Amino acid sequence: MTLRAGVLSDTHLIRPDSRFKRQIRHCFHDCDIIIHAGDITEPTILEAFGNKSVYAVHGNMCSAKLHRQLPEATTFSFGNFTIGLTHGARLGYDIEEHLWDLFPEVDCMIYGHTHRPAYHKIGQVLIINPGSFQATSRYGAPGTYAILEAGETLVGTILEIPPSR
Repeated sequence: MTLRAGVLSDTHLIRPDSRFKRQIRHCFHDCDIIIHAGDITEPTILEAFGNKSVYAVHGNMCSAKLHRQLPEATTFSFGNFTIGLTHGARLGYDIEEHLWDLFPEVDCMIYGHTHRPAYHKIGQVLIINPGSFQATSRYGAPGTYAILEAGETLVGTILEIPPSR
C-alpha cells in the first residue's frame, strides 16, 4: 500500500479564506496526511485540513500561539521511512547544510522558508522544500507544493498550484 502526503510551506495567511480552502481540496484530496513546513501564521489555517493527520512545525512568521503549540523541528514515521521536518529560518544562509545536524538519521528532510521549491537526493536521503503555497516570489510565480509517496521507496513531486477558478 502506498501512502500519500501533501507537503506545503509558507502559507502566510491569517485565516483560511475560500480560495485557500479550494486549493487545499484540489491539491490534497487524495492525501493521507499533510506535512506543513512552517510559516502557517495562525492556528486556524490548520483547521482547513479537516480530519487529515497533520505534521507541522512553526516558522519565523508564526504567531506566539503557534510557537508554543508546534515544535521548531520534529521527526516522524511515514510508512517505513523517517521524515525530518523544520522550517529552516534559524539555520542560516545554507539551510540544507545544517539539516544534517538536526536530522542525522532520516530518510527524508523537509524544510521551507526560502519560497523556492527544491527536490533532490544526497546519498540515500531525499531533500524537499515545497516552496511557498501562496506564491513563490514578488515576481508573480505560482505557488508550489509537493506530494510525497511512501511505498517500497520514497518518492516525491513538486507541483504548481493551478490558477484559481
